[in-house]
Amino acid sequence: MNTLPSFDGAHAVVPVHHLLKRGERLLEPDVYRTELDGRPAVVKDYRRYQGTPLSPVARLLVRREAKVLKRLQGWKHAPALLGTLGGLALGMEFIPGDTLSAGVQGVSQEVFDQLQNALARLHAAGITHNDLHGTNVVVSAGVPVLLDFTSALRAPRWLRNWPIFRQLRRSDMKNLVKMRQRLTGMKPSAEQAAALAEPGWVQAVRNAWKRLYRRIKG
Repeated sequence: MNTLPSFDGAHAVVPVHHLLKRGERLLEPDVYRTELDGRPAVVKDYRRYQGTPLSPVARLLVRREAKVLKRLQGWKHAPALLGTLGGLALGMEFIPGDTLSAGVQGVSQEVFDQLQNALARLHAAGITHNDLHGTNVVVSAGVPVLLDFTSALRAPRWLRNWPIFRQLRRSDMKNLVKMRQRLTGMKPSAEQAAALAEPGWVQAVRNAWKRLYRRIKG
């Protein structure tokens, strides 16, 4: 892809009303709408890290997300990859629709059934999303589409049944169940709740981290 907008210093030159989100936190990209080859697109722009010690990390984030999107190319539940530029910007298809944010109303069970099946397909391919919440799911023409694969991981086949990857899949599904309950009122079945219950080692790690965090904060 070589048709991304021009840049002026740290930020891309785009109309202000096309800016979707200004990156303010560490390694958070600017996100904006534009057109690439005449089609609506979203660009995640890490260019402000160019020439800084964090540039290699930003390039890694772009490369990893592009790799996942390329693997999912043609799948209706993920945006199409349009390319990268300079290693620090990622372009993808713009998906019109409404996100499953806390304020959305009238989301059907069918949408969540589709989302659950999509997540199962993603996991079967060895990929976990790892940041599944309402703002990262947009419903377009009745089809749920997963957004923001920055945190996604793809495990090689021989690692997929390791405890850490089972926990990542469990966490994805748990977030989906929470969204479904919040937006439709449907509670998980007893069988589903048991399958999503965290094993003892996860609780132990979480409790240890909380204790360490309290000590650090003083």
